[in-house]
Amino acid sequence: MITIGALVPATIVLAFIIPLLSLVIKSKTFFHAYATLVSLIVALVTTYNLLLIVREGTQVYAFGGWPPPLGIIYEVDQLNAVLAVLTGWLIFFIVLYSSWYMKTSNGVEYYYTLILGLTAGLLGCLYTGDAFNLFVMIEVLSISAYALVGFYRGKPQAIEAAIKYGLIGAAATTVYFIALVFLYGSYGTLNMADMALKSRTVPYVPYSGSVYGTISIATLIALALALWAFTYKSALFPNHFWLPDAHPEAPTPVSAALSGLVVNIGAYASLRFLYTIFGDSSIIAAGVAYRDLFLTALLIMGIGSGLVGGLMMIVQRDIKRLLAYSTVSHIGLIFMGISIGFSSVPLEASALGLSGALYHIINHSVGKALLFLTSGVLISAAGSRDLDELAGVGRKYPWVTVALFLGFFQLMGLPPFGGFFSKFLLYSAFFKAGLPIVSAMIVVISAISVLGYAKVMYSVWFRPSRDVKDLKGQISLPTGVITLMGIACLALGLLSPLLTGFLSGVIDASIMPGGVNNYVQAFLRAISALTPMG
Repeated sequence: MITIGALVPATIVLAFIIPLLSLVIKSKTFFHAYATLVSLIVALVTTYNLLLIVREGTQVYAFGGWPPPLGIIYEVDQLNAVLAVLTGWLIFFIVLYSSWYMKTSNGVEYYYTLILGLTAGLLGCLYTGDAFNLFVMIEVLSISAYALVGFYRGKPQAIEAAIKYGLIGAAATTVYFIALVFLYGSYGTLNMADMALKSRTVPYVPYSGSVYGTISIATLIALALALWAFTYKSALFPNHFWLPDAHPEAPTPVSAALSGLVVNIGAYASLRFLYTIFGDSSIIAAGVAYRDLFLTALLIMGIGSGLVGGLMMIVQRDIKRLLAYSTVSHIGLIFMGISIGFSSVPLEASALGLSGALYHIINHSVGKALLFLTSGVLISAAGSRDLDELAGVGRKYPWVTVALFLGFFQLMGLPPFGGFFSKFLLYSAFFKAGLPIVSAMIVVISAISVLGYAKVMYSVWFRPSRDVKDLKGQISLPTGVITLMGIACLALGLLSPLLTGFLSGVIDASIMPGGVNNYVQAFLRAISALTPMG
């Protein structure tokens, strides 16, 4: 249990020790090694935590021994444990790559402080069982992300992107805080499991007003505000406008973390609110099915995001900006999967769609991080992000280009890569749900995106080559990192039968009705264990 409770605080402490160490240690090699070791430990601990949860079920850690809902708790089930493992290992590879990418940059001590702060924020958002603590961890995550986007403070474009990201991001977290005010005023708690229990057992929530005697107006307002904030954090259309500026201007490893991991937090939080806290048997699903209205809005936004992101990819000349729009497109597919839980849809189809959404989160994270890291090598060789300047550079670095193509095949959904199987799950789920038009849109979005990916592949390999910097002998480390990630993309497809079964079990054990009951029961056991008798 200590590995669950101590992971995030320890990561924060280890992050902020770095500036202190820099007062007496001036070696960049030390900070590269320090950050790599810390990120490896984080990855191993998240893996241990997943094994613990699979073996023993949902676990609750109460900070300071205060019983929930009075105290802050971390409540870890299979869903957030899986996403934490994904986060831990991708951060490790990003930090390992950074030791090459940042070797000539100044301020590496602050760079790694922010990267580890970002890691702590990501894991805190995933592990927390308290909606207010989620707000705190989003702030930790966001402050690190804003600073990393503007890390090259000598570039006006980077500063502009960081300011835009920060101002609108602050507005989004403020909107979420207002949502918490409505929730606390309605339920008298911000513990997620406690709210899940009360939203299903209290026919009328005091002090919140009602519609038709059952629907809480305050709950509807709170959920609308919270989902707006979450879709902003995920860059879901039309809240995507900040991402195409922010991600390209950040250092390339940071772009990989932002597009591969940070956007996942909004998707995860939406799952928690729409399935764990306010599921299909909650107060907003009774009478007039307002929950279905929220899911419909997310479905429409998901389709719009997939189309807009795919179309905008086609007209981009900046490779990192193109990849940023690819993130907008894929987050649309993920939210389409999240939206499948309509009251009219059979549980089997809902579970299949949610499994596909989780599978696609993993496939997109690995594939997108790989694409940013490989493009970073090619950009370093060409000295430009412009596709015209990158013409033919791939032929100078064939192994890096192979990894780049593997990442594109992953996101295209080309068999036997993992992206094909997660898209197929989403397609099949909507077909079983009686929504064939949505299934068709998944195919259309994927087809449009192929044009953008093909544009990059043609430019870096098939166009006449230019004179570029010779990096041979200097890129063994990044080549090793991207090779492992390329193999992971292929493994995510070849192991699809096993992964599909495992992820289906994760969804059943976490956010389907039985899984929500497990989540609530773990909370009740924690109360019983921590509350003094008599």
